[in-house]
Amino acid sequence: MAQLHPASVEARDWGWRHASRHRWAVRGAAFRIDPGERVLLLGASGAGKSTLLSGIAGVLGGADEGESDGRLLVDGVDAAAARGRAGLVLQDPDAQVILARVGDDVAFGCENLGVPRDEIWSRVRDALAAVDLRVPLERQTKALSGGQKQRLALAGVLAMRPGVVLLDEPTANLDPAGVLDVRDAVRRVLDDTGATFVVVEHRIDVWLDVVTRVIVLGEGGVVADGPPDAVFAARGEELARLGAWVPGRPPRHPPPPLASPGPSLLSATDLSVGRVKGVAVASGIDLEIPAGSATAITAPNGAGKSTLGLTVAGLLPVTGGEIRAADVLAEGAGPHPIDWRSRELLTRIGTVFQEPEHQLLATTVRGELEVGPRALGLPDAERTVRVDELLARLRLDALADANPYTLSGGEKRRVTVAAALATRPRVLVLDEPTFGQDARTWTELVALFARLRDEGSALVAITHDEEVVRALHARRFSLGERA
Repeated sequence: MAQLHPASVEARDWGWRHASRHRWAVRGAAFRIDPGERVLLLGASGAGKSTLLSGIAGVLGGADEGESDGRLLVDGVDAAAARGRAGLVLQDPDAQVILARVGDDVAFGCENLGVPRDEIWSRVRDALAAVDLRVPLERQTKALSGGQKQRLALAGVLAMRPGVVLLDEPTANLDPAGVLDVRDAVRRVLDDTGATFVVVEHRIDVWLDVVTRVIVLGEGGVVADGPPDAVFAARGEELARLGAWVPGRPPRHPPPPLASPGPSLLSATDLSVGRVKGVAVASGIDLEIPAGSATAITAPNGAGKSTLGLTVAGLLPVTGGEIRAADVLAEGAGPHPIDWRSRELLTRIGTVFQEPEHQLLATTVRGELEVGPRALGLPDAERTVRVDELLARLRLDALADANPYTLSGGEKRRVTVAAALATRPRVLVLDEPTFGQDARTWTELVALFARLRDEGSALVAITHDEEVVRALHARRFSLGERA
């Protein structure tokens, strides 16, 4: 790929406040990133990292979307006026897949920039080669794995020839092989093009040999800035207190289980699962979900983990075989979760989807946590106690009146977990429950899960997070292997 003209980025006491929020997402940010620098942007969940990337990309919107303070410049020009000089890859690759075919999807950004048609397709091929996504241009985007979709999103950005490449937690929901694929693709691109680079990531080890600088956002703007080794050596303890993931400082694990697992609550026998009737994505599954236990479902992206989770949760019909609830769980509702009404599911099986936006229902965080308890008809006093405890425990109390859609990805994840916990289900199915979390909120989430396990609930975690598997002493179930 041809060498690009790398861009500079400068924040001059810059800030942004979303129109529906009292609290500023970012304020007082001040730094300069020179052309070609490679920067890791850190900070606690909710510190404004994603907002800053969106600001650099010029996609925050106008005055009706929020209020800005100070200046944010790309190549000395206001970022909103330099749109196209920065290319942003979002955390969720599915959120950036726009068109049905690979070639058309990569070409989309170029078409919006008015690139001549003949040049577009040479750019598309160069970009796909740069990220090593070797599939036909006609390949259906829905047929790609998670790692391939992330490389597709990166290719779409590269085809636009930006001066700065922005990545927002690009590996959060990828399996270990996909993480390395994306990291290596980014490194190749940076080496080939010389583009300026800014990446937001909570799990930072994978990027430490790619970046040359760390900027840490906190209350009041930038709280640390410099070479990675120097920042972590001088400020490591302080940054860990703020919630940053710091090399050599692993998060605190809860105590081991208080007792052995109890009787099975859910049983899968020769189960086949799929999202299209008659088409199985995984089959031959035999699985027991005991009370007082945590089960981790692991497998590469695209193996059917999320589909299995939704089937276990009674939200998708089986393609073959059977999933049956034990009498103690099914009493009064029947043995098959897919036949249960939503109200019957509430206290029996709770579900946290991989994409938080797919289950947000209310206009405030507090209202979101109250949806389940209200459906159960709980008295006002009991509902308030449950909701207030979860808001405080998951550091959401200051956001109780905020619209959930304005929150960061990590904050949205905690809202959906809290909403599921508010109904106190006997079984809780969690799809990537710890994505987007800083070290502090990760610790608090895992402690809550461990408490549920020790109180006799069953947890099913679909996860690539090996640390959470170890922390919960989870039984591992890998798709394709018998439990």
